[in-house]
Amino acid sequence: MNQRVRSQQVDRGMPIETLAGTVERVTFHNSESGFCVLKVHARGKRDLVPVIGHAPAIGAGEWITATGIWFTDRQHGLQFKADTLKVTPPTGVDGIEKYLASGYMRGIGPAMAKRIVALFGEATFDIIEAEPDRLKEVEGIGPKRAERIVAGWAEQKAVREIMLFLHAHGVGTARAVRIFKTYGYEAIKVMTEDPYRLARDIRGIGFRTADAIAMRLGLTKEAPQRLRAGVSFALQTAMDEGHCGLPVERLAALAQKLLEVEPALIRAAMAEELSRGEDVVADTVGGEACIFLRGLHGSERSIAEALLDRASGPPPWPAIDLDKARPWVEQKTGKTLSPSQAEAIHLLLGAKLAVMTGGPGVGKTSTLDSYLRILTAKGVRVLLAAPTGRAAKRMTS
Repeated sequence: MNQRVRSQQVDRGMPIETLAGTVERVTFHNSESGFCVLKVHARGKRDLVPVIGHAPAIGAGEWITATGIWFTDRQHGLQFKADTLKVTPPTGVDGIEKYLASGYMRGIGPAMAKRIVALFGEATFDIIEAEPDRLKEVEGIGPKRAERIVAGWAEQKAVREIMLFLHAHGVGTARAVRIFKTYGYEAIKVMTEDPYRLARDIRGIGFRTADAIAMRLGLTKEAPQRLRAGVSFALQTAMDEGHCGLPVERLAALAQKLLEVEPALIRAAMAEELSRGEDVVADTVGGEACIFLRGLHGSERSIAEALLDRASGPPPWPAIDLDKARPWVEQKTGKTLSPSQAEAIHLLLGAKLAVMTGGPGVGKTSTLDSYLRILTAKGVRVLLAAPTGRAAKRMTS
């Protein structure tokens, strides 16, 4: 179901509200992203309320408590957009039966759900968890089916516990789903041991978010995990400003500014990160010791090696005498080449790989035009590429 989020008319000034009720129907659920569209029988509302949010799994009959805002979708009308979506099993007989019949629990269909609830009533979930052998009292449930039911209940219970843990530590439901999808049932263990792994492992969660979660978990500014992650964070910050790496001294100063801790702690963290060799790597540039993000360093080296290989050797066309070609191309274009343009074309004709730069109005386009005319006159097949459609059209005009 396409909600066309960009078309939603959300009143940013609306207050955050809480909505609670029973899931009457799961209209849509994406198991990968957790995105869901629910119809909820909410307290204080006469009609079913459309609720959109995220949940790793959701079934009809479950009780939800959602926090979020009301908004009007162009196509679907008034809806409740949940930032957090807390799910608990139903407690009433009707809700329990609907939950079991929804296909959410492995090994149970509508007919089986009716028989289980008829026998155990509101104690159904207690029986599944504490006295699973009693499931075999229900007609049609043998040892294997009982085992599937118990395993399915245990999985859903683990998911709920993880989501409650994440919500309790300030993680919204959408991010909580991504965390659960990444770490599965190890999510609590991972976050407790090193919440900064979130910034490394999960797209869309950066250092600042992981840092806020870590603070809620009780870590201090001086925690070793934070300091090590902060080194990578500082390098990522520098990367956003165009740097592939930083000299050690500049990196230490930037990390200290971002993390607000003593310089000695930063240096110890840098040494620790380098010794681990997982996220950062040292190299020397122009005789100066520098530190790079490992992945970016590898990419830079690969690109440099490829460029050196591409640039080596003579160009793939015979030698061209520019003194003879220049009068010809000037006559063809009706433009006289300046000394700097002629020098640029001379360099281009003698190189397999070259970069031509210059400010606006210095003659880059006419220089390129003359260069290409000379090559094509010698029978060279030319392929052009451009970063945008507009630029491509200009080259062919």
